[in-house]
Amino acid sequence: MPNAFDPVTIGPLTLPNRVAMAPLTRRRAYGDGLSATPLMAEYYRQRATAGLIVAEAAQPSRVGQGYTDTPGLHDTAQVASWRPVTEAVHEAGGRIYIQLMHAGRNSHPELLGGGLHPLAPSACAAEGVVRVHGGEPAVRKPYPIPQVLTMQGIADTIADFADAATNAIDAGFDGVELHGGYGYLIQQFLSGNANRRTDRYGGSVAGRVRFPLDLVDAVAARIGSERLALRISPGCTAFGLDEPDLHKLYLTLVNGLPRDLAYLHVFEFPGHRDLTVKLREHWAGVFMLNPHETHHDWPAGPRQLRLVDDGLADILSFGTLFISNPDLVHRLRLGAPLAEADETTFYRGDRRGYTDFPAWGKSSRDRCPAQRDRVVTGASSRISRANAAGSTLPTGRPRAGVEPCCPRSLLAQ
Repeated sequence: MPNAFDPVTIGPLTLPNRVAMAPLTRRRAYGDGLSATPLMAEYYRQRATAGLIVAEAAQPSRVGQGYTDTPGLHDTAQVASWRPVTEAVHEAGGRIYIQLMHAGRNSHPELLGGGLHPLAPSACAAEGVVRVHGGEPAVRKPYPIPQVLTMQGIADTIADFADAATNAIDAGFDGVELHGGYGYLIQQFLSGNANRRTDRYGGSVAGRVRFPLDLVDAVAARIGSERLALRISPGCTAFGLDEPDLHKLYLTLVNGLPRDLAYLHVFEFPGHRDLTVKLREHWAGVFMLNPHETHHDWPAGPRQLRLVDDGLADILSFGTLFISNPDLVHRLRLGAPLAEADETTFYRGDRRGYTDFPAWGKSSRDRCPAQRDRVVTGASSRISRANAAGSTLPTGRPRAGVEPCCPRSLLAQ
């Protein structure tokens, strides 16, 4: 069996190792119109030794935005702003996908602006609150009842994704990952309580999986299946979602996907290892796993490297560890100590906690004092910081005053 440091092929790419950087929301798209910045280019360049970088979620349309300061991929300025990012990664020898995410009902008219209103499968509000602007002090408001997507609206949304995927390739990305988890639009269609439709996009399991399958087909037709991936998070209850018939639902979804996708990316929630095993058995293509068999595996760390040897995964994705360890692959290979991230710098802000972590063996004199000499080893880097940042590990209910699922989209990797 291969190990985590052996090459693997996804579509036309050969990855030098099987350690992927998971998509991490960092909310630093300060360029005009939510465009990428030179600081973001430096951030991803530093992490180019990952077998694959999956860049942070970008909205495929204005109405798809769910948080302040997240980047888009739906206009020409945004496309142009991403080119220096992909060029920097490629010049450093790396490979980079972009994740496309539509927040669906998890947004607010004041955040979206322009008279836009959140869209969703049904008129069911998400649980929680959302920050509605980037100014200080922060203002958070409850999620409103969303506008129901008509059949034409669904077709338009799918077209937005396909256009954004085309933009991604034009911007130099090697491929696209669709965000099908964490309670956002795709998973809202999979849900039994956020999706109460009685037409072909709701009701039965076959109806609930129709939107993601139609979406995958449309994007694949535009950019090619070999450059397309899907991420799912079975059992995620973020924003109050419920998924009846969980095993049947996801096995039906996976069995309906094109066999030649670049990879299937599973974010595993604690207590669902039996479903992970079944999905692995049913998926004949490349299987990327963000593993959390139990609460003690959160976030994923060095102990999970054995899952490649055991055959459960072809690629392992790591999130939190890549924040503070830009050379994570090298450290994992050596068994070197792992630097600890500072959760107060995860979202928004500047270079601190973003591009100021040195590679292993490099001087730390230029790092801010709060981050010097903060070192953790192995799996000891896990859950206390996740709780401090407001994410909740199995339930999806955040601490009061913290934007739901935004910490989880970063820390729960």
